[in-house]
Amino acid sequence: MIEYRSLRVALLGAGSVGSQVARLLLEQGEELASRVGASLELVGIAVRDVDAQRDVDLPRELFTTDASTLILGADIVVELMGGIEPAREYVLQALNSGADVVTGNKALLATHGPELFEAAEQVGAQLYYEAAVGGAIPIIRPLRDSLAGDRVNLILGIVNGTTNFVLDRMDVNGETLEDALATATERGYAEADPTADIGGYDAAQKAAILASLAFHTTVPLESVYREGITGVTKAQVDAAREGGSVIKLLAICERITDSETGDEGVSARVYPALISRDHPLAAVHGAHNAVFVQAGAAGDLMFYGAGAGGVETASAVLGDLVSAARRHVVGGPGVAESTHAKLPVLDIGRVVTRYQITLEVADQPGVLASVARILSDGGVSVETVQQSVATATGPVPLVGGETPVLSHTAPTATLVIGTHEAEEAALAATVEALAASHVVTAISSVLRVEGS
Repeated sequence: MIEYRSLRVALLGAGSVGSQVARLLLEQGEELASRVGASLELVGIAVRDVDAQRDVDLPRELFTTDASTLILGADIVVELMGGIEPAREYVLQALNSGADVVTGNKALLATHGPELFEAAEQVGAQLYYEAAVGGAIPIIRPLRDSLAGDRVNLILGIVNGTTNFVLDRMDVNGETLEDALATATERGYAEADPTADIGGYDAAQKAAILASLAFHTTVPLESVYREGITGVTKAQVDAAREGGSVIKLLAICERITDSETGDEGVSARVYPALISRDHPLAAVHGAHNAVFVQAGAAGDLMFYGAGAGGVETASAVLGDLVSAARRHVVGGPGVAESTHAKLPVLDIGRVVTRYQITLEVADQPGVLASVARILSDGGVSVETVQQSVATATGPVPLVGGETPVLSHTAPTATLVIGTHEAEEAALAATVEALAASHVVTAISSVLRVEGS
């Protein structure tokens, strides 16, 4: 048997992912050692309660509540606690001690990434975080390494499994959002409090990470525009299906031009949007994730797979752990994050996109001309118009806001207007002008159109 040097691995957290990482380390230690050229010794697992019930039966002697002592005796620290504190304190302690760190903590990276990367660079350590976005999907390394010499122009990502499961149930099974969310909770895809998922917060954290990597620019979490799916209705999903589209919660990272200065900047945003059923992302069902990348030389790339799950995400963690261990064997300092481009992060109003606007209007002569005039005055060009006789079913809430409703007793008709590309600011102002018009009784739906 070959004898290897030993690398000491400390694990912080033993939840669904952490317990699977520990299990795989213990079960596959010999195989991992043959890949690394060193044995990976799990020296301890820091937890809040050593007696808590866990998904995996692990040796009790590995558990401790003394995270600091465990960290100081480790070559590599794997942080899977989640949350901001004390995870931030422990990661900084590990990096400052010279240990490499593997983490899947997207909230921590999205809020304190620059601080952590700087700490790693100061001591020549490395911070690995493949598991922070997309679960088992390899997307961090492709953006950081494989596409480092290319120019990434656009990322469209389905990066939250809960919301994709809910929207998919609404589309495929015809369920309401409430029913689909109840199913997601019952099957373990949604937390008891699903706000982070359905509110778009989780996806926004991941968008900040992806945009920072793709554009070599620090993109703060507070600069990511966010809308969740709480305003998406069954009527909108049904209408999308009839029109050959599907609604997905998208994390969008894009290079754009500031129309006022002509300078290049970047946009990071999260919102529910219509995409054609011909687009690859439309075929992402259930709780799966996918990231669609457009690069200048490489062209269109698609990364697809399990976006969550204990053993699936543990795969990404172990991949990082093997990389960290190999660096220890070979030697040399860690590779610093590339944020030298320093592109400005532009406001959502500068984004160029398309809208689909569904209006309830008075069914009388001259209405279509009045609507067209409002759109023209707002600088918004109409691509398609569909008109049908409407029944008085009442207004449907706008995605991301309340619906202004005017009182009318005259018969109404439904107009579905598809716009050409325009700046978000112009489109939003035009929607407000339509809502205030005497010919519009209600704005039933406003959705952005992406991926075309």
